[in-house]
Amino acid sequence: MIRAFQWDLARQVERLDWLLAQLPRYAAWGYNELYLHLEDAVEFPSLPGVARRDAYTRRQFAQLVNAATRTGIKVVPIVNLLGHTQYLIKVPDLRDLNELRGPDGSPLERGQICPLHPRTIEVAEKLLRDVAPFCTAGKVHVGLDESFHLGKHPLSQREIARIGRAAHFARYVRRLHALTHSLGLRMGLWADMLYFLPEAIPLLPRDIVAYEWYYYKFANRPRVELFNFAESKIGERLRARGIEYWGCPMNGAFRHEPLPNFGDRIDNLVSWWRHCRRMEATGFLVTSWEPSRVAIELTTVIDAAAASLWLDPGVRDRQTMLEKGFARVFGRATAKAAARTALACDRFPFGGYPRWQINERWDVVSRRESPEPYQQEEQFFRNLSRHGRRLPLPLRASVAFRHYLSARDVFVRAAGPRPTPPREIMALWARTRKGRGPNDTMVNADRRRRVNAGWQLCYRVKNIAPASQFVGVEQQRTDGTWELRQGCHTIEFQTRAARRRTGMTREHAAPVEWDGLAGRLPRLRLILRGVGQVKVEDLELRDGQVAWRASPAVAILGRPAPRHGWPNPDWGKNQAVLPVVFHRPKRA
Repeated sequence: MIRAFQWDLARQVERLDWLLAQLPRYAAWGYNELYLHLEDAVEFPSLPGVARRDAYTRRQFAQLVNAATRTGIKVVPIVNLLGHTQYLIKVPDLRDLNELRGPDGSPLERGQICPLHPRTIEVAEKLLRDVAPFCTAGKVHVGLDESFHLGKHPLSQREIARIGRAAHFARYVRRLHALTHSLGLRMGLWADMLYFLPEAIPLLPRDIVAYEWYYYKFANRPRVELFNFAESKIGERLRARGIEYWGCPMNGAFRHEPLPNFGDRIDNLVSWWRHCRRMEATGFLVTSWEPSRVAIELTTVIDAAAASLWLDPGVRDRQTMLEKGFARVFGRATAKAAARTALACDRFPFGGYPRWQINERWDVVSRRESPEPYQQEEQFFRNLSRHGRRLPLPLRASVAFRHYLSARDVFVRAAGPRPTPPREIMALWARTRKGRGPNDTMVNADRRRRVNAGWQLCYRVKNIAPASQFVGVEQQRTDGTWELRQGCHTIEFQTRAARRRTGMTREHAAPVEWDGLAGRLPRLRLILRGVGQVKVEDLELRDGQVAWRASPAVAILGRPAPRHGWPNPDWGKNQAVLPVVFHRPKRA
């Protein structure tokens, strides 16, 4: 199998000198190809308005690709050409490409490009011609993943009415394929849209490359989140069509996590390696996504640990693979202690949107929730920080920052001492990047935040059948309209939650505007968006002294997730609405 790794440069620009220094190491670890997720992180001379201010210049990008070539690593640029195309829509001159339209027909400011817009292929050709000189593997990856706005534009709607959504998608793939073929390149795409449009597979060109991704441990086959984690047979269907197939694990943390879940990452790598061998896959691509809140040197450790899959065929356990990964990146002296510390951090993952809300607002932290688990977590990371002074700096800084997050959880819930951010926090960003990172911005905002003592609707959400749900609370305004007071996605990004049934329960709280007068009780309702079902229970309206019991005591919102077909996860539309009814209050 071809062994490949990916750098996500679209979310933050890594220092070029640091990237160049890594290439010989990756070559020594046995990697053959490098995938570069770009969006607006590089200059496109044919579309000068696309690149952001800190983008790599054409000369810098050539320097990176040439350095990779000298080490024997071929490069595959990723140029998103359907979903994840906000980097194009942000440009005023390109906004009309948007699939999403307002009531007057004008393009919205956010969305994805329309496959049938008269300028789409013109813009795609300019982007692809600009990156073609850097496609040293003879391939270009055009993305096409997570494109759930597909079919919203009037042009798309008319074609879908005639030939169906699958054929509509396949026609766009064929147009892009003709374009890449004219440039002498093979075309790659992510395979996830084929979960929902399997009828498109027989219509696809046979010489494309399909990359299936899934980021949790699995036994037999990858699974599909939007289908309540049903097994995927897309790999077999692609192979039957004669399409080249790749498997794609992930090396890093999700969204706001300051650390990868190291055990989950190793398990994901091993699952994919075994599956790719069974499937006789052409390649194995270790992807990387959104590493801006994590030290990229720790995701490099996962890449180095992955190399044991081919360098050390008898090694498959978490501890040993991580030891080898840390040894390859930071040397042998601290490798064993670093691996042990990294796996210890998995005990308290800072994961899931209900947990991450505190990064942006403190009024959604439930004051009903006991601080005791968070106090245990704070003590755990405090002790881990004290005993980790000889660890590699990126890991030591990450553990110190993780201690700050746990101390902040205690402070907001129990009004303990306000935590002091660790000095090492800059090491998560400054060792490989310029400027300031999102963790620094968040910590600065924390210094200005205050713990609020107003009314909250507290409730618990049990993710009984994980899919892709968004649960929240709306309050009616005086003009009769409804305002979302709090809400978040239920996905957990943990292997223990990536299954058809779970008992994972999270405490939620929505700030409520109310003067406390019984004659003017607030009008509230629970809402659910997205795909799937959740269980909501234990509703209370509280202000720290008084608690109003609320009904329903237990309720299941939503419909079961589909097992096949187009899921249409509309995050702007309520799929279920349940009014909240209050009863006599009691002392909190």
